[in-house]
Amino acid sequence: MTIDEFNFAGKKAIVRVDFNVPLDENGQVTDDTRIRGALPTLKKILADGGAVIMMSHMGKPKGKVNEKLSLSQIVDKVSENLGFKVKFANDCANADAEVAALKMGEALLLENLRFYPEEEGKPVGVEKGTPEYDEAAKAMKESQKKFAQKLGSYADVYVNDAFGTAHRRHASTAVIADYFDQDNKMLGFLMEKEVKAIDNVLKNAQHPFTAIIGGSKVSSKLAVIKNLLDKVDNLIIGGGMGYTFIKAQGGHIGDSLHEDDLMPEALSVLAAAKEKGVNLSLSVATVAADKFSNDANRQTVDIFNIPDGWEGMDASEESLENWKKIILDSKTILWNGPVGVFEFDNFAHGTEMIARYVAEATEKNGAYSLIGGGDSVAAINKFNLADKVSYVSTGGGAMLEAIEGKVLPGVAAIGE
Repeated sequence: MTIDEFNFAGKKAIVRVDFNVPLDENGQVTDDTRIRGALPTLKKILADGGAVIMMSHMGKPKGKVNEKLSLSQIVDKVSENLGFKVKFANDCANADAEVAALKMGEALLLENLRFYPEEEGKPVGVEKGTPEYDEAAKAMKESQKKFAQKLGSYADVYVNDAFGTAHRRHASTAVIADYFDQDNKMLGFLMEKEVKAIDNVLKNAQHPFTAIIGGSKVSSKLAVIKNLLDKVDNLIIGGGMGYTFIKAQGGHIGDSLHEDDLMPEALSVLAAAKEKGVNLSLSVATVAADKFSNDANRQTVDIFNIPDGWEGMDASEESLENWKKIILDSKTILWNGPVGVFEFDNFAHGTEMIARYVAEATEKNGAYSLIGGGDSVAAINKFNLADKVSYVSTGGGAMLEAIEGKVLPGVAAIGE
């Protein structure tokens, strides 16, 4: 069943949303992008004549009540976005009275799901790797089912619209789906868009297909790179992770960020790319700094010869020219991770240019471009280019796992 086909008239729908939004010190929402992202789903349910029960996590309270992470702080912002006063239940596992009082056309927000350890299903206060932990984990699995069943008992229909947590088998993202039949559980509009965007890149990509993988650590992106080698024509590796590849080939990288233990893996990636006919493009020169600071002294140096006491901080013009050609010739582009320390304005140039090349390839050459992962999203927003690319993913970890080729529990649960 798809959300478009479903008529919510007279039904209560429990919707897993991702309202894990940033707050300032006064508990005011500083960025409501995630709330706005859920509006199409919520408005469809209400327009059909249904009632909405929203559930979400915020932060990492580790199974304990933490007022600083209470969703009561966002009720006004959710109300403002929906255009009417949203009700609030201050205990997500004991909201029967609030649910019973909920009329069609109304909306109720439940308190933070992670105030209960059952949401994540991890035992609390027991050391991992002990027999006690194994016992506690078994017991927790049973209580997680009861917690999910309780959440499910509030509604006639379950909708998962939280892509950011789709890679977790939590009570509200996957286990709850067991308590609804096939015709009464579905993905929300945002989830549908995310899944389709990833399919466009992984299953239906037009060629040439280029992946741009940046960020600081090879360790966090290794599985992604390996999976992509079977799919892409070009693989651009930039940012801090590039220096591990350079050092592995005998380069002198000064004080640049790198992971010595992953040098053998880096070499095997280079060999696999060659074998599969993938054009793997590393930076040829870097903008180096004499300290990790925006006001550091800068010089452009050959990537294989970075002086001691200096560290690579941004992609050089020469590297960017090489990458520009590759990106502008592409028909499908996946970008995850910046190619420099873009938080510092003096080292943001490389990442900004990558964002501009991706936007140009999309607008002028009709390429399909998917941007995902927290830092790339922050970068595309910093340079005001989000509306110039095909799709900006809301789920960093979930998107990475999907690109690794993993099945996302939150998506799979709807089809079971």
